Amino acid sequence: MLPEEEERDERLMGLALEQAERCLAWADVPVGAVVARGDEVLAAAGNGRERFQDPTAHAEVLALRKAARRAGTWRLTGCELFVTLEPCAMCAGALVLARVERLVFGAADPKAGFAGSLGDLARDPRLNHRLRVVAGVRAEEASVQLRAFFAARRNPPDVEP
Repeated sequence: MLPEEEERDERLMGLALEQAERCLAWADVPVGAVVARGDEVLAAAGNGRERFQDPTAHAEVLALRKAARRAGTWRLTGCELFVTLEPCAMCAGALVLARVERLVFGAADPKAGFAGSLGDLARDPRLNHRLRVVAGVRAEEASVQLRAFFAARRNPPDVEP
């Protein structure tokens, strides 16, 4: 990978990390996603399952929906998705169906990730479209966000009556 591409990946992942941080305001798992075409950011979103009470409101799906509206087409050719956590099967499938060209993710998800961990829909040769995948960009920062969120849920602060 070229140094300028690495720098761009880090910068755009930073925007995704900001989106993940915003999820804490509505008590959702901190996952953020950004759709870009070249240097233009088409859309950004954080998880919204709790906010919208919608099981499909993952950051990736919300960002893809916004990007498609902005682009005026569901075919997001020439686009890349930056997400703080490896996409699940639903989100990896949505990326394939949207014809996204490149996926860049932070933390791997060995329990639900479908871009190399548990399965690999993003690069499955049996499908009509495959993505280029870059894993581990700012992974430690994404992991810290996720670990802190789940630690706080397991050990809520004491509340005095």
